[in-house]
Amino acid sequence: MLPSSVHLIPTTVRLVQSWIYNSSRSFMDLKSLLSSLSDFASLSFAESWDNVGLLVEPSPPHPVNTLFLTNDLTEEVMEEALQKKADLILSYHPPIFQPMKHITWKTWRERLVIRALENRVGIYSPHTAYDAAPQGVNNWLAKGLGACTSRPIHPSKAPSYPTQGTHRVEFNVNHTQDLDKVMSAVKGIGDGDVSVTSFSVRIDDEEHVRVSVNCTQKALMKVVAFLSQNRQLYQKTEILSLEKPLLLHTGMGRLCTLDEPVSLATMIERIKRYLKLSHIRLALGVGKTLESSIKVVALCAGSGRSILQGVEADLYLTEGIPLPGAETTVF
Repeated sequence: MLPSSVHLIPTTVRLVQSWIYNSSRSFMDLKSLLSSLSDFASLSFAESWDNVGLLVEPSPPHPVNTLFLTNDLTEEVMEEALQKKADLILSYHPPIFQPMKHITWKTWRERLVIRALENRVGIYSPHTAYDAAPQGVNNWLAKGLGACTSRPIHPSKAPSYPTQGTHRVEFNVNHTQDLDKVMSAVKGIGDGDVSVTSFSVRIDDEEHVRVSVNCTQKALMKVVAFLSQNRQLYQKTEILSLEKPLLLHTGMGRLCTLDEPVSLATMIERIKRYLKLSHIRLALGVGKTLESSIKVVALCAGSGRSILQGVEADLYLTEGIPLPGAETTVF
């Protein structure tokens, strides 16, 4: 968490709104601040194509007294951040997306990196990690629809596996085999990359012991190689690829079911009021009117094209262009 003395000062640069977090009492180490940001929204929530996290890091140690927030880091915004003596800039959209082969004064993105390093200013971008977070952008948008239940359209996966390893190997040991010897041999594989459990099962009226081995990708072939040396063990071996569990309240997009249906006109007014907008763009589906009933809304921060495609809803809320064949889209 940020120190209690942190206060918020709104400022504007043309059409780009930014904020300054400033603590007059104490500094916060960059690593500690990054840990706090991760507690709010783990970078593991971000889409695989995104470029999130600490993009520019001054040489350590780097205490942070002033945190500068912006939606997009342009050269004008960088100038304001330097005037405010920012130590770290949190830019929602990543100013660095494609790999850079050189850092020169040629392009504005390269100049941002140069200015940041010259002035010992870090740059951090959360982007889709903040979209997917349980209290992130998509959830915030859903609150403007009225009373509803919502779920992620594309749930995020947990950052780690629930058990040790990425694979599970299971096989049976009958009474004619030395269980202790088999267990000892399997445990000795992989130098700590395997965990072994066992339980009794009855197969064809005969008692067996089912051995379950969780192992890493690296240790998997060693386990299989060991089992293949014993035909009785190997012939009924099962290999399972483990999946990271889904996070039910975290992910891209939201599919929202209203407690009570409302007209499209009513929903438009709700969205405008919530977002404090005087107008929004609307693409009406064929045969739809402002009196059409809205019960299910699919939304996504950003264009949302890949997220919303194929999702059935009465209304789509997105920043992008209308989806082909969509009923009604607000953007």
